[in-house]
Amino acid sequence: MNSSGYLTAKEAAAELGITLSTLYSYVSRGLIRSEVADESKRTHRYRWEDVEALKARQEQRLNPAKAVEDALHWGTPIMESSITLIVDNRLYYRGHDVVELAQNQSVEAVAALIWAGDTAALVAGLSEPVNEPFSPLLQAIALQVSDLPPVEKFQIVLPLAAVDDLAAYDLRQEAVAQTGARILHLLVTLAVNGVTPQKNLAAQLQQRWAANDPGAAALINAALILCADHELNVSSFTAHCVASAGATPYQAVTAGLAALQGVKHGRSTERVEAFLNEIHTSGRVEAAVAARLKRGESIPGFGHPLYPAGDPRGQYLLDLLTAHYPYSPMVKLADQITAAVLTLIGERPNIDFSLTVLARVLNLPLGAPIALFALGRTIGWIGHIIEQYQLDRIIRPRARYVGELPRRMRNEE
Repeated sequence: MNSSGYLTAKEAAAELGITLSTLYSYVSRGLIRSEVADESKRTHRYRWEDVEALKARQEQRLNPAKAVEDALHWGTPIMESSITLIVDNRLYYRGHDVVELAQNQSVEAVAALIWAGDTAALVAGLSEPVNEPFSPLLQAIALQVSDLPPVEKFQIVLPLAAVDDLAAYDLRQEAVAQTGARILHLLVTLAVNGVTPQKNLAAQLQQRWAANDPGAAALINAALILCADHELNVSSFTAHCVASAGATPYQAVTAGLAALQGVKHGRSTERVEAFLNEIHTSGRVEAAVAARLKRGESIPGFGHPLYPAGDPRGQYLLDLLTAHYPYSPMVKLADQITAAVLTLIGERPNIDFSLTVLARVLNLPLGAPIALFALGRTIGWIGHIIEQYQLDRIIRPRARYVGELPRRMRNEE
């Protein structure tokens, strides 16, 4: 496959183990999309993801049990959702290109899009004047944990805040959106250690995190939008499962936060931090990348299974940083790193790398990359929670038992 996400006819046929005539039959039946590659030579190219989807279907027919098992590991879709589409190396929220949303919309508008299906919808609480969201007891607890990184504060305070919010037991769509707005404002307040006079969520973060740089609000807004949702990642699926039990949005978001803090999910940003520290210590980009490869280690913040041609979120955020801070030493270093990694292993930066670079360029506080990830992704969790409440069905798959059989069953054999 070339970097554009297409295969030649011979490559596609070889991947599927079929003849060229069968490939053309699949195209005529609409199973594989093709485009003209060279008008003069009358050659076509074929969509990589369509070929992969057909391969998955072939494997499912041959081994249904294995197909179900693989579906949970970057496999075929297992649930329906109308929120996020990942296709052709691009990401969409309800049909809107996410990069375009990050260019043109506020994070509040994108939350309205994900929760209510309309960027113009007024989701109660998101654009209202911000008041102190804490009871006196919560204020005292928040003060005690104020020195912790933001995500740790979220995990401690959010379950306690749920106790006082009886309206969160109303699981109708509009009510859940209002609860989501309260949760989001609470998390932002915790992130900045207090209420700010700004209505806009990104401006609130900028005012406390980068007070001397008003332009940082636009980058923070874009980062929150780019992180808002990403289909059935582990944290969103966790939120789905908890919501399916009839738990409140607070409980489902708390569960999503727990999943996000795994090193294979949101805390990947900390691995990027360590990688950047290695480069800073050595002062040699290619040497640091090569040293990791020699040790058999991956390069954190690069590559993504769903984006063979590169994560569009990561690239857009880096482009935005370059446009706003062209003379930043960190931006220049990020360019050197991305060039070296692309040359050595052909991988491009993902959102984890870009969030970490953003935090360094803006000199944000400790834990800011995963905090931005969590704040943005909370919007997506609320959207998935709303979908699950509307479905009104518990998620309860069966397990295929592979352990020791009971004695009675062994005796029967």
